[in-house]
Amino acid sequence: MDLFGLLHLDELSHGLANLSMFPYFDIAHYIVSIMALREQPGALEVSRVSPLACWFSSMLFCFGGAVLSGIMLAEPVVAPLSNSTSILLASITWYLVFYCPMDLVYCSAALLPLRLVLSAMKEVTRTWKVLGGVIQAHGKFKDSLLVMIANGWAKGAGGGLISNFEQLVRGVWKPETNELLKMSYPTKITLIGAVLFALQQTHYLPLQTHHLMLIYTVFTVVNKSRMMLTGSSASPFAVIESAVYKTLFTGSSPYAALTDETKNRCIDHGATNGATSTAGTKEIGENGAAVKKTPVSPVKGQSGSLKAKEESENADKTDCKKKK
Repeated sequence: MDLFGLLHLDELSHGLANLSMFPYFDIAHYIVSIMALREQPGALEVSRVSPLACWFSSMLFCFGGAVLSGIMLAEPVVAPLSNSTSILLASITWYLVFYCPMDLVYCSAALLPLRLVLSAMKEVTRTWKVLGGVIQAHGKFKDSLLVMIANGWAKGAGGGLISNFEQLVRGVWKPETNELLKMSYPTKITLIGAVLFALQQTHYLPLQTHHLMLIYTVFTVVNKSRMMLTGSSASPFAVIESAVYKTLFTGSSPYAALTDETKNRCIDHGATNGATSTAGTKEIGENGAAVKKTPVSPVKGQSGSLKAKEESENADKTDCKKKK
């Protein structure tokens, strides 16, 4: 591409394409993935109760993409376990993140500068995973663009796509967190990458592979760094999503139906509680009519009994004086 030659980025793109992911980028991927698992609600308690379940969940976070890709292409699901070096490296990372003395590894990796670097390195591995999944599917189904996109998506975001199964390992069942119902940013950016690389492999996108790798990697790294530095979780595609959804699917914004349903449930629940409390304040009078009765708080009841006791004592003293 002439633009890359003018900007002297051709050598950089070739260097990025020939960059080895093992061991440093793989370690960064394992650390960030296992830290994300540790920050899930209840994951730390599970690690203390059942280390085996915690380890299995961590392996799903680290190798979920390869597992899901194997299922889709009818390959052995245990194929990721055949790489003993990667499993050992991920297991050591898991142990240090969860069980390191004084929690030094997690506390150090959680520092913003170091976590920013680790997250950027993980985004680099995302490019290789997506491209690897697309090429793998292209080798078996050369004319199937949909299979290439699906496998690249599964390879790059498999940990999120099988999150419900991973939660079951930890004894949690939350079907409403399904990524297909409400996709997170990593799932969205991986799907976009799978579409771009699939179009490039089928020659619908006039770009060379290493050039597209550089563009996609720079975009993901810069955007992830921006989100972490600003503390924003908003997707950069929110405006486009809203416009497409409103134009094609007659809705105000994506996920609005889920949000409205949640609000309606809260309103109905509040109305039910209000009706129950109102009914509790009514009693039936002697003539059969409903009489509204305000419940007396314990403090007011106690103060009323004290006043009645004092009045009775004063009355007794008055009677005694009269008798005298």
